[in-house]
Amino acid sequence: MHRSYFTLMLTAAVLLVAANDHQVALASPQLKEGSLAGSWQGVLSGPWGSLRIVFNIKANAERGYTATLDSPDQGAFGIRADSVSVRDSLIRIRVASIAGAFDGVHLPGADSIAGTWNQGGGQFSLVLKYSLKEVEPPKRPQEPKKPLPYRDEEITFRNAEARITLAGTFTYLPSGGPFPAVVLITGSGPQDRDETVFAHRPFLILSDYLTRQGIAVLRFDDRGIGKSTGNFRKATSLDFAGDVKAAVAYLSTRKEVRADRIGLIGHSEGATIAPMVAAETEKVAFIVMMAGTGVPGEDIIREQASLIALAMGQSQKEVKQAEDLRRKIFALIESGRDSAAVAPELRALLLLSADSTARKDSQAISASVNAQIAQFTSPWLRYFLTYDPRPTLKKVRCPVLAVAGEKDLQVSPKQNLPEIEAALHAGGNTDFTIRELPGLNHLFQPATKGTPDEYGKIEETISPIALKMIGDWILEKCK
Repeated sequence: MHRSYFTLMLTAAVLLVAANDHQVALASPQLKEGSLAGSWQGVLSGPWGSLRIVFNIKANAERGYTATLDSPDQGAFGIRADSVSVRDSLIRIRVASIAGAFDGVHLPGADSIAGTWNQGGGQFSLVLKYSLKEVEPPKRPQEPKKPLPYRDEEITFRNAEARITLAGTFTYLPSGGPFPAVVLITGSGPQDRDETVFAHRPFLILSDYLTRQGIAVLRFDDRGIGKSTGNFRKATSLDFAGDVKAAVAYLSTRKEVRADRIGLIGHSEGATIAPMVAAETEKVAFIVMMAGTGVPGEDIIREQASLIALAMGQSQKEVKQAEDLRRKIFALIESGRDSAAVAPELRALLLLSADSTARKDSQAISASVNAQIAQFTSPWLRYFLTYDPRPTLKKVRCPVLAVAGEKDLQVSPKQNLPEIEAALHAGGNTDFTIRELPGLNHLFQPATKGTPDEYGKIEETISPIALKMIGDWILEKCK
């Protein structure tokens, strides 16, 4: 939802804002006299954890200095800085794509830059240390190593109605078919076929596991992402459901697949989309909902934001203030007026909510507000806020497995699993299984708190317990 994953209010970029004073203990190599070129590494930290931050600065004869930003714990590398300004000992690096800026002081010959990271209306201390050592990428031990015991085929298929081509990967065992098959449906945000987030590739791990069990798997890039055509920014969950229907139609043409045993596995928003498809076609034999929703999107976001804020140490007063702002924003979005009409009122609300320190940086706060307005007025959010999954769930007749992690703070199992179960029961579906898995977060990793800042630091991508439960359930339904 990552992510990329189902975090409307907490993108990888936004997580960069959480910090206080923390100096990194790194080696102190000789810094070339009069130059800032090199790798400058620091840590943003708080009571909820920490994130490594790296600025890679290069000297440019024509432009002075250029820089890129890495956040290794989030799997984000090479984020381009728009400007690097150096005046005497003062340094400013602006990264407009994430509405962020670093302001620091570098004394001549020193191997550190002490300053602040500014983003999303907040200002936080950050100390950078010069280093010749590259930051190691996080370990992901579950990722499969070649040679693979199955066929891994690059494919494309058409969504004729939308006039787009989707690109993906189709995996299946080389013999023993035809096999039951599944389409993997990603969570919210622009996702590639592996649902890559925080240097994790959950759908690669899930695909590898299921294929080895004799279940063929199709996973594909979201429209407009990776090798798929189309416009992601203009699409809603309903549009993505059309892409999934096209994927099911494609699988039904493959000789390796049992056409009567094609199912869907959706994660987060994908688990909202899966019932939408299953309710409209008998070609779907079963669905697996991983961290799926059972209430309207507005309720999801409110619960998500409050749970994460409290887990990250915010006070009840701060949580209430944020909730009051969200209610006003959502009321504007749901008023029925178009984006141009509500934008000025949204801007006024967001500027009023920014703290006094942030308001002094007009460029940073303007970039942040513009990014938030674009998100709040997007077709996807307008659709998501009011979509209630329960009427659709009542129409689903095929077998359903709904699983959620106990520590999921993004799509709370306490809020959603009972509603999913009640809707399926009310619709007359008698073949469904509802499971809350102890100790797992939104990505189905073993977690301590369940907050998004933990995702990248956990080496395990998906719990083997969750993988086995899903695989065993599918094989049982496809006997």
